[in-house]
Amino acid sequence: MTSRELDALDRRILYTLQAEARRTSSTDIADSLDASASTVRNRIQRLEADGVLRGYHADVDYERAGYQLYTLIVCTAPIPEREELAEAAAAVPGVVEVQEVMTGERNVMVRAIGVDGDDLSRIGEELDELGLRVSDEDLIRNTHRSPYAKFGDGDE
Repeated sequence: MTSRELDALDRRILYTLQAEARRTSSTDIADSLDASASTVRNRIQRLEADGVLRGYHADVDYERAGYQLYTLIVCTAPIPEREELAEAAAAVPGVVEVQEVMTGERNVMVRAIGVDGDDLSRIGEELDELGLRVSDEDLIRNTHRSPYAKFGDGDE
């Protein structure tokens, strides 16, 4: 994977999209950054093509959607198998996100939605069958996000 140097305009575009991608058009971004809408569209396309901007994701309030059991399942995977096991965990029904952690024993974080306690038990069992050792399970109350401030600084 290669990385590329982002200039101030690229960083500001990323910051703006992180803050509110759904309700922000390239024209809105252009107006706030003193650039043309076509320049912003071209930059976004290049950021997508380069793999810097990987997608646009819905932020779902699972509780309001009727799923009370939004859970963080902390797991341990053998280091040589971590990536493979994390990818396999993402395919378990009910799992909505998997993160690989680079340090420590608790190196795979699984976010899952369960409709009831039995469903969460099933998810934990399936993760165990894959070869992940479940260390902890925590119900998530809220998730708070903010855009990466360095993208919004405008510095070269």
